[in-house]
Amino acid sequence: MPDAQQPSPKAPAYRWLVFGLLAAAYFMVYFHRTSPAVVALDMMADLKAGGALMGLLASAYFYPYALMQLPAGLLSDSWGPRRSISLFFLLAGLASLLFGRVSSVGGAIGARILVGLGVSMLFVPTLKVLTNWFKKTEFAFMTGLLMVIGGLGALSAAGPLAFLSGRLGWRGSFTAIGLVTLALAGAIWVLVRNTPAEKGLPPLVEEGPDKSGGSQGFGLLEGVLLVLKRWRFWSLAVWFLLGPSIFFAFGGLWGGPYLSQVYGLSRTQAGQVLSLLAVGLILGSPFWSHLSDRVLRSRKRCIVISAGVTLLVTLPLAFFPAGLNLNLLYLLCFLLGAFGSAIVVIGFTAAKELFPLDLAGTSVGLVNLFPFLGGALLQVLVGVVLERSGGPQGVFSAQAYGNGFKIFFFSALLALAASLLVQETLAGKKPSP
Repeated sequence: MPDAQQPSPKAPAYRWLVFGLLAAAYFMVYFHRTSPAVVALDMMADLKAGGALMGLLASAYFYPYALMQLPAGLLSDSWGPRRSISLFFLLAGLASLLFGRVSSVGGAIGARILVGLGVSMLFVPTLKVLTNWFKKTEFAFMTGLLMVIGGLGALSAAGPLAFLSGRLGWRGSFTAIGLVTLALAGAIWVLVRNTPAEKGLPPLVEEGPDKSGGSQGFGLLEGVLLVLKRWRFWSLAVWFLLGPSIFFAFGGLWGGPYLSQVYGLSRTQAGQVLSLLAVGLILGSPFWSHLSDRVLRSRKRCIVISAGVTLLVTLPLAFFPAGLNLNLLYLLCFLLGAFGSAIVVIGFTAAKELFPLDLAGTSVGLVNLFPFLGGALLQVLVGVVLERSGGPQGVFSAQAYGNGFKIFFFSALLALAASLLVQETLAGKKPSP
């Protein structure tokens, strides 16, 4: 029997297997999230859906995902992360298979809701597993690595999905996605363990004194109320609602049709442009962490800078939708990924630091509702504006897209205003509840 105080030589290798499977699942979460953008026109033609219905269909993923972020922690604690992830990912895989076979918009919306529900139970339980398999000094790096792999999932939902859909069609593509999701659910159930002890390995031994004492033990309802009644939480929440949500609305749905109908790009070409959203997300996550921790020594300044750049990105989309060259479109997508999405790493850190440790999980879970609700809302609103701007069903002019993207511009403007009210959490002393 291995010494309980010494790490087993098997533990380092096995924890990377655990992380690899969970990271592969998170890859699929982002893939599911942004996949409609590339095949949106094919879906609209096949399902005979207009802009408003298409916006509702794509946004159906976000509502259950957002609403499940807080219960995710409770289910992870009661069922265990491995069981929670496996069962919900099984649902996501089956729902993706269903999505590839639906014949009506209503059926597609229902399937998309089930996909969102299924993948919602991944991020929070995965963090719980990582706390058991990796040391505290490794946790920030592993979380950042997880975000990078999620960005790779978004990248694959652009160009590679465009290629796949060109071979299999949009229905065949979602069937293939469903099969991969089911395979991951099975692999996680068989191979992942919540703790090293469940694998017969010694637990991690942290160096230094235990700083977990002094817990005030807030109940769920009490913790939620303590977070919600603080105005400093709401300035951050409003920024999340109106800023990072633009990435989801453009990259997750309307970017693909815009590039195809205004600039005449093929599905593959549009996917290549949209892939810069994911590149920005991948490179932006470590950039913001370094800038916040080592250079600016500030959370708020990073959030304000990102909000300002996001506003500048939406300006040409809203007011000059047909006057951009291809290189500028690539640049705008990269900037939207790096400044409009990757910045959430700092946003979540600020939400955690706003409150004592006992409320950190509650505050992060609550603030994580807002970008998904915002993304769902913006997808629908842009679809409504496009449809009201006229044109044949599913075909919109540059002016129509400009009208729709003005919603992005004013959302970014309000997000910038909210960012100016965000409280600095790094330089000063943490506030009490």
